[in-house]
Amino acid sequence: MPTLTGPGRDYRLSRAGFEDFRDGRRDHARYELLDGEVLVTPAPSTAHQRAIMGLALVLGPVLPHGMELLGAPYDVLLDDIAEGDTTLQPDLLIARTADLTDANLPAAPVLVVEVLSPSTWRRDLGPKRDAYAAAGVEHYWVIAPDTPSLTAYRLDVEGAYREEAYVAGDERWTTTAPVQLDLSPAELVG
Repeated sequence: MPTLTGPGRDYRLSRAGFEDFRDGRRDHARYELLDGEVLVTPAPSTAHQRAIMGLALVLGPVLPHGMELLGAPYDVLLDDIAEGDTTLQPDLLIARTADLTDANLPAAPVLVVEVLSPSTWRRDLGPKRDAYAAAGVEHYWVIAPDTPSLTAYRLDVEGAYREEAYVAGDERWTTTAPVQLDLSPAELVG
């Protein structure tokens, strides 16, 4: 799996080991497991939260029947459909209602959205993007709230993401997949 950062291989956790580790934590950090490596993310900034909430408010009303919009923290279990033990918590996702369990999503979401921050951008544009592609997540959107910009990737027939759109500031983007939507990044961050 190509990545921008090379994770160490000395201390890998299984999903069960990860659950034990996470259950013992008392802090407010977000924990994910990527190919056996524990990722720790601090609470998001105000700009990060504005981008998530802005997009959620736009996506919610246009969801097709049988789809749901969910936000972090919510586990997406990718180890059965991607390389290695992987449990990720995208900032936002759209999933088929039929794929959801009471506790998590053990299938590929239809859309994953990650909001970039100084502490996560390398992972979001490297190993996490690779894991989502390997799992067959067809749509992957990345929001840079400080620019503001949105980059939309779509999975091609070879299983790699190709940039479908890049819009910044007040530029508008219209799409019909995975939802019918017209937006500008500036609208998302207020």
